[in-house]
Amino acid sequence: MAVKNANLVAACGLYCGACGSYLKGKCKGCKENVKAAWCKIRACCIDSNYKSCADCNKTPLQECKKFNNMIGKIVGFILNSDRAACINRIKEAGYDQYVKEMAESERQSIRKR
Repeated sequence: MAVKNANLVAACGLYCGACGSYLKGKCKGCKENVKAAWCKIRACCIDSNYKSCADCNKTPLQECKKFNNMIGKIVGFILNSDRAACINRIKEAGYDQYVKEMAESERQSIRKR
């Protein structure tokens, strides 16, 4: 069963509260996972004091080189994840509503169409 917690929204918009690794205690989630230091999206959000890319208005998401890096694209492909749709949903609905939707549907991402 997914957990409802806005602190479990990853920098890229994935929802850690519905991730199997998090739920099994194998991962602390994006924000608490020091092993995720390689993630440029996470590093940028930490440096900018953002919860996620949804809080950024410096660069349009489709033009952001950190968000659209190769590793992010690979993760998106593997998870069949539309991370941009996740970020856009957070911007539209807010973190609490997004978390509610993801937890209730037990999804860690909005699927690519």
